[in-house]
Amino acid sequence: MKLGLIGCGKMGRALLEGALKAGIVKASDVYVSSRTAETRESLAKELGVHAVESNVELAQKSDAVYLCTKPNVLPIVLLELAETPECLDGTLLISTAAGLTVEALEQPLPDSSRVIRCMPNTPALIGKGAAAYTLGKNADTVDAATACKLLGAAGSVIEVPEYLMNAVTGVSGSGPAYVYTFIEALADGGVLKGLPRAQALELATQTVLGAASMVAETGLHPAILRDMVTSPGGTTITAVQSLEDNGFRSTTIAAVEAAAEKAEELGRK
Repeated sequence: MKLGLIGCGKMGRALLEGALKAGIVKASDVYVSSRTAETRESLAKELGVHAVESNVELAQKSDAVYLCTKPNVLPIVLLELAETPECLDGTLLISTAAGLTVEALEQPLPDSSRVIRCMPNTPALIGKGAAAYTLGKNADTVDAATACKLLGAAGSVIEVPEYLMNAVTGVSGSGPAYVYTFIEALADGGVLKGLPRAQALELATQTVLGAASMVAETGLHPAILRDMVTSPGGTTITAVQSLEDNGFRSTTIAAVEAAAEKAEELGRK
């Protein structure tokens, strides 16, 4: 497979490195482009891939292309590609742009274009990402398998219907930021009660990592796992009551809702 990457930011780089490390593509079969020559040349030198100035040339050389630009830039890229429609013959386009619907992605392109919309997240940088995708009108099962292979190289991947993609953005796309905030707050609580900062952060980080692993590896509902460490009249139930009294659950739900609504707003611009 020959893979193209338009937009060489952190997410694009993470997805590309995942594919390279998994052996899905060889560096000699990868083409990258960016608005700034320095960015694409630096990435090309570091990973041994080809830097390409023209997005059209990149699409012509690739079997699949990751579109990893910002949502406000991607429509410009799509129009550029559409001006040379033959560059898209046989090329699968995979967009990571938040909020941009399949319809918005397909609208400027030739009718036969094959498009997939996806939402990965930043833990893909260490191979622990969570991604979801939805298929465009012309994308088939082979394209779905390609998306699963590429996205799965950087973590887990699921397929969802189009109408749930903004919810995915709220849960997993933006979710790492909520978790980082929680880890920081958990460590701050330890510091408040006398723990040195470094030790508090180590304990908080490992606690979140361990708890997440318990959910993933046991398959048990989080409420069951919580009950396993919540003794009657003990410290944990007292802490859980404090979380509930201060709106921890409702605030988290509201954060997911806010991110999803923002993604929807971005798609309307």
